[in-house]
Amino acid sequence: MEIQGATDLQSRIDRTHESPLFYKVFALVSGGMILDAADVYMASAVASTTLKNNWSTIQQNSYFLSSGFLGLFIGSLIAGFIGDLKGRRVAYQINLILFGAFTFLGAFAPNMTFLIICRLISSIGLGSEIVTGYSMVNEFAPVHNRGKWCATTSLIANCGAPITMLLCTLIIPRFGWRPMFAFIGVIAAILWYLRRDIPESPRWLIAHGRTKEAQKIIERLEVNGSSVKNTNIKPHEQVHHSFVVSLFVATVAVSATIICQYTFTSWVPTLLVQRNIDIGNSLGLSTLMMLGAPVGCAIGAYLVDRIGRKLTIVPAFFFTAIFGMVYAQQSQVFAVVLVGFLLTTCFYILMASVVAVYVAELFPTKFRFRGSGIANGIAKLFTVAMPIVVAWLLSFTSANVIFWIISAIAIFAGAVVWFLGDETNQKNIN
Repeated sequence: MEIQGATDLQSRIDRTHESPLFYKVFALVSGGMILDAADVYMASAVASTTLKNNWSTIQQNSYFLSSGFLGLFIGSLIAGFIGDLKGRRVAYQINLILFGAFTFLGAFAPNMTFLIICRLISSIGLGSEIVTGYSMVNEFAPVHNRGKWCATTSLIANCGAPITMLLCTLIIPRFGWRPMFAFIGVIAAILWYLRRDIPESPRWLIAHGRTKEAQKIIERLEVNGSSVKNTNIKPHEQVHHSFVVSLFVATVAVSATIICQYTFTSWVPTLLVQRNIDIGNSLGLSTLMMLGAPVGCAIGAYLVDRIGRKLTIVPAFFFTAIFGMVYAQQSQVFAVVLVGFLLTTCFYILMASVVAVYVAELFPTKFRFRGSGIANGIAKLFTVAMPIVVAWLLSFTSANVIFWIISAIAIFAGAVVWFLGDETNQKNIN
C-alpha cells in the first residue's frame, strides 16, 4: 500500500502547475546562480588588481585562481553525497553559508595567503550551489515545463557575468577590491536568510519513505491546480539506464560543453592576435561574440521541452563542430565575429540544455545529486587542465588546431548522447 501511495504522490508532482512555492524556489535558485557567475568574473578582476597594487605575486595569483577551481571540484562532490544522503535542503543551505561567510571574510584578508584560504572554502560552497541549484528546480518544476524552467535558470545565471563586469568597473578603481567581496558576501547572507523556510524536495522525501511529509509539500505545489492526466510520462524503469552508463553520458556531455565554451571564450583575444587581427579591437570583438550567450540560453530554453533533450543537444554539438572548423578558416573581421557569435550561441544552447537540464535528469532521485556532483566535478578538473593544454599547443602549432580539437570533442559528445543517452523529456525522473 505504501508503494502504491508513493507512486500516486510521484504522479501528483508530475501533474502540478506552477505554484507560488515553485516560483519561490525558482527565484532563490536563480539568485544563487547569479552569485556563482559573479564570483567567477570577480576573481579574475581581483587577481589583476592585487597584482597591479603589489599586494600579490603572479605565483600567489595562480594559487588564488587554482584554489577556486579546486573548491568547485570538492564542493561538487560533497554536495552530491550530502544532498542524496541528508536531503536537498541541508545541502542547499550549507553551500550558501560557506560561500557567503568566507567571501565576506575575504574582504578583511590581511594577506594573500589568507585570501587564498577564504577563496578555497567559499568555492567549496559555490561548487555545491551549481549541483544543488539546477537539481532543486528540476525536482520542484512541473514535468511538462521542467526543461524550460531549468534552462531559464541558466539564462538568468549567465546575466551574472555582465552585471559583475560592470560592478567591478565601477567599484574597484574607486574603492578597491575589498568592497566586492563584502558586497557579494552580504548578498549571499540575505539569500541564505530568504532560503531558511524552503521545504525539502518532495521527490527526495518519497524516495526515502517519508510520504506524509512529501504529501504536505505536494499540496502546496497543487494550489494552482493539476493536469487531469499525464499520458506522456513514462515510469522510472523505462527512463534510466544503469548508474554507470548515465554517469558516463553525463560526464562526457557536461565536460565537453564546459571545455568547448571555456576554451573558446578564454582564449579568443589570444587567438585573434594569432590571426593578425588588431588587438585593440579584440575586447570589443569578444564582447560582440559573447552576445550569443543570452541568445543561446533563450533558444535552449525554448527548444528543450518542445522537441526534446536529445534533439536539442545533439544538433547543438554537431553545429559546434561545424562552426569550430569554419571559424578556423576565417581571417576577415566580419566573418570572425559572425561565426564566433554562432559558435557562442551553440555553446550556450548546450549550457542551458546539458548543464541546467539534462545532467540532473539522467539520474534517479536517490542518486541524482551524487551523479550530477561527480559529472560536474570531473568537468571542473578538465577546466583546470585546459589552459595548460591550450598554452602548450599554441607554443608549437597554430590557433586552427584549437578549433579542430573543439570540433572533435563536440562530435564525440554528440555521438555519446545520441547512442547512449536517455531521452528524458516529459518522463518520470523519480
